[in-house]
Amino acid sequence: MKHQETAQEIIKAVGGTNNINSVYHCVTRLRFDLKNNDKVDNGSLKKLDKVMGTNISGDQFQVIIGNDVAKVFDAMVKEHPAIQQSTENKEPKSDKKQNVVLKIFETIAGVFAPMLPAITAAGMLKGLLALFVSLGWMSAGTDTYRILSAIGDGVFHYLPLLIAVSAARKFGSNPFVAIALGTALMYPDMTALLSSGESVGFLGIPVTAVSYASSVIPILLAVWLMSYVEKWVDRVIPAALKLLLVPLITLLVMVPVTLIAIGPLGTFVGSGLSGGINWLLNEGGLIAGIVLGGAMALIIMTGMHYALVPIILSNIATLGFDKFLPLTFISNMGQAGATLGVFFRAKDKKLKTVALSTSFTALMGVTEPAMYGVNMKYKKPFAAAMIGSAVGGGFALAFGAKAYVLAGNGGLPGLPSLIGQTFWYSFVGMILAFIVGAIMSTIFGIKEEEGDAEALAQFSPGASSAPAKAASSDAASVNVDDMGAPEPTSDAVAVAPMTGKSIPLKEVNDPTFGDELMGKGVAFVPTVGELVSPVTGTIMNVFKTKHAIVVRSDNGMELLIHVGINTVKLRGQYFDAHVATGARVQAGDKLLTFELDEIAKEYDITTAMVVTNTADYKEVLPVKLGEITMGEDVLKAEI
Repeated sequence: MKHQETAQEIIKAVGGTNNINSVYHCVTRLRFDLKNNDKVDNGSLKKLDKVMGTNISGDQFQVIIGNDVAKVFDAMVKEHPAIQQSTENKEPKSDKKQNVVLKIFETIAGVFAPMLPAITAAGMLKGLLALFVSLGWMSAGTDTYRILSAIGDGVFHYLPLLIAVSAARKFGSNPFVAIALGTALMYPDMTALLSSGESVGFLGIPVTAVSYASSVIPILLAVWLMSYVEKWVDRVIPAALKLLLVPLITLLVMVPVTLIAIGPLGTFVGSGLSGGINWLLNEGGLIAGIVLGGAMALIIMTGMHYALVPIILSNIATLGFDKFLPLTFISNMGQAGATLGVFFRAKDKKLKTVALSTSFTALMGVTEPAMYGVNMKYKKPFAAAMIGSAVGGGFALAFGAKAYVLAGNGGLPGLPSLIGQTFWYSFVGMILAFIVGAIMSTIFGIKEEEGDAEALAQFSPGASSAPAKAASSDAASVNVDDMGAPEPTSDAVAVAPMTGKSIPLKEVNDPTFGDELMGKGVAFVPTVGELVSPVTGTIMNVFKTKHAIVVRSDNGMELLIHVGINTVKLRGQYFDAHVATGARVQAGDKLLTFELDEIAKEYDITTAMVVTNTADYKEVLPVKLGEITMGEDVLKAEI
């Protein structure tokens, strides 16, 4: 599915544009501020091949995309540019009460997440420059260094302007008026006036000397208050004069108020928050590292880590380092290690493949596939990841590990942000988290889904098949191993095993099939509860839960037909098998019947038909998609 189509389907599934207050994205997920979360169609979302999963943090609805999130977001905003702008002032949200603390965290997250690409790019460049200087590849005094340094430092120096734009969008005020407010605070003559050391006043009211360069809290509070002032002025000014007077009055009120009250208050609040957290990180040492390191995955899942971005930026700007950031690296390594442990313990070859690949992506700093696709799914690996992160975090903070820039990637590509005097403490903490996470995950093991995992492993390409119990007593039942697995001898065509609608396999809401981990094929949405053989050949296995069957055609094509998603949990209820393992069948012979309506009440009835020996063919392609009747040609495999 193209990104534009995915974007349209996501918008439709979250209730349409009328249900969206605003949307932005982080590294891996779309973050929606919706008017009513109850309008979301989770089932439709999870069927999209680009969607890894969904999550709700407070009132924020998140759609996990992965590496393509920026492309999906761009396609979404291209078609509907208004959804990127908050419309909270136009449409009231639901009346549900929300925890005040969570509301503050979400607001801060909503402001800072859209800015992260610029901040992380600048931070990564600063980290690379520090590395180049330390290795002697570049001198700090050259013109090249100064130009590159301006790219890295400029974003942080003028950070209030970036915050002004993003906060204005979040609070529903004019972003250009917000920029004007920020530029007034950072105007060179204003900076010189406030740093002169002499008393400063406005209309006889004293102005506290505050430096706004690289500051965070003052401009955030100022734009928040500005949104109310602007709306009030807009209500009382006649329509003919709004364009001139609303921004003028707003700035004439807000700039002095910020200089006199909000700036000093914001500086005090920011210093207090930074001081408190830094005290915990500095004085807590080993204990703080264990607690925060172990809980980091939960903090990230809820989005609370975004609430700490202002403090992190303030620390880097004022102190030159931050102690919280190394814990994010360590947490990611714990997730990567735990997923590797799943690779060691899993019996299902497809699960092993998924675990190994997601472990690698977590090492690269993208943890959602590992966290949501493996560790949280099997629970014990997630606990192992937290234990590994606690051990690594305890070690790192015990030795005062620091990050020196905000690189935006908590994996191996982001290591330049840790380069400095404490680099090796951070790095060893990461290694400990990875190793301990892997060991604990291997020890804990996982409980693979009964039935599906065994059968899918048996019939994955290249796997040796094991004898399976027939669905009924039958003298024709044979040991599948004795039958051998001959190479395909010619092109093969399969007919539709059921009546309904044929769809691309990628639309199946199950990554095992949707990601073609089992092989290529086609899927069906049945309208009749009957399954017939798609080929003439031999029944290789009738699952004991009767929800799936494997048949090999006489010319060598092996087909797994799996009725519904997670229907293994029914343990055979609503299913009847009409053949047994080892039986000979003709194309069109009845294999299974099932109570379609009863199954559909609890489970997705989409049925996958997969060529498990796809690797033996040059091409496996659907012949017909759309409305289909059993017996029609539907799939072709070419040698």
